[in-house]
Amino acid sequence: MVDLEVRAKMQETNHPEFSNVSDQSIPTFPPVSADQKGIPRLGLGTASEGPLGASVEIVKEAILQAIKHGYRHFDTAPIYQTEKLLGEAISDALRLGLIKSRDELFITSKLWCSDAHHDRVLPALQKTLNNLKLEYLDLYLIHWPVSVRSGDQYELPIKKEDIVPIDPKSVWEAMEQCEELGLTKSIGVSNFSCKKLQTILSTAKIPPVVNQVEMNPMWQQKKLRKFCEEKGIRIMAYSPLGAANRVMECELLKEIAQAKGKSIAQVCLRWAYEEGVCVLVKSFNKERMKENLDIFNWKLSREESHKISLLPQRKGFTGEGFISDDGPYKSLEQLWDGEI
Repeated sequence: MVDLEVRAKMQETNHPEFSNVSDQSIPTFPPVSADQKGIPRLGLGTASEGPLGASVEIVKEAILQAIKHGYRHFDTAPIYQTEKLLGEAISDALRLGLIKSRDELFITSKLWCSDAHHDRVLPALQKTLNNLKLEYLDLYLIHWPVSVRSGDQYELPIKKEDIVPIDPKSVWEAMEQCEELGLTKSIGVSNFSCKKLQTILSTAKIPPVVNQVEMNPMWQQKKLRKFCEEKGIRIMAYSPLGAANRVMECELLKEIAQAKGKSIAQVCLRWAYEEGVCVLVKSFNKERMKENLDIFNWKLSREESHKISLLPQRKGFTGEGFISDDGPYKSLEQLWDGEI
């Protein structure tokens, strides 16, 4: 691994490692208010797979490479165990001159289920900010419409006996307080159905600006996206390349990719971009990070988009771990309110 000080010198001398870097400007959504930034339409997710100890340097290096390539939106969460790594990478990027100010970045983190209680929301955000070494987040999300018995339980799987009913009204009130205190520029939710969003909206003083959900060509979320559009809520898509729903094995997507001279991943990302959502990609591979940026200067044809719209649908991540005979969600139908 190259020492960071050495890397800075390499940059100054146009070392090959830093050549051919994309200067692609990532489009952003317009800001909701004068106090908020526009959300970059493409961001990097930082969920780390495998033993974290083996991936610490890989994660930090990937974030620095992403900033160098032009990424400005980074998504993390306590359950990912990457908040501290992202914070360290941001500090290094500032020291190396990759960015001039933290304000150039859009940072999203989330409230984990064990902190989804009114009196734990603010302390949880303060802990997140301490991990990131930041004074504020750009976006803070309720990670799941689920509460777990309070305590520092940032692990999966969740013990079924610890799952308790969430009080969305009081949790959202605490989220609003976080924004009012200036600790986050905006607030939102993740993995919420239309019905659960409506529950929040029925009492909210500050409506959620984002619903971060699984979305890809094999799980297009048409009903939810229509609802969110009507309510002025942005969709932020995770798993845009799919997982258990076998997106990368889809013959139609393979055919379109071949015809376009693009990868299947690029076709998936371009499709999501054209659907008007913000897309979160997760790759710690330098070449794939650059490849994922190459989605803004070409288009899918109307026929290609129509064919994709007809693909059979299958949700990849079902949230089965939140289902319990003795818990608030006794079936997947209840968790997703039929949107599955």
